[in-house]
Amino acid sequence: MNKDQVKGGAKDIAGKIQEEAGKLVGSKEQQAKGLEKQVEGKIQKGVGDLKETVKKA
Repeated sequence: MNKDQVKGGAKDIAGKIQEEAGKLVGSKEQQAKGLEKQVEGKIQKGVGDLKETVKKA
């Protein structure tokens, strides 16, 4: 596991929390930021996964 996989996973989780918090307080802006953070996290984790695959090849 590399740092991109770890950081990406953490961003995804943080984004989910932020989205839910936005729902609780009725903030569409926070929900959108949470979704954005989730996408960033998934992309970063994907980059990390790709790096691992290349390293193993």
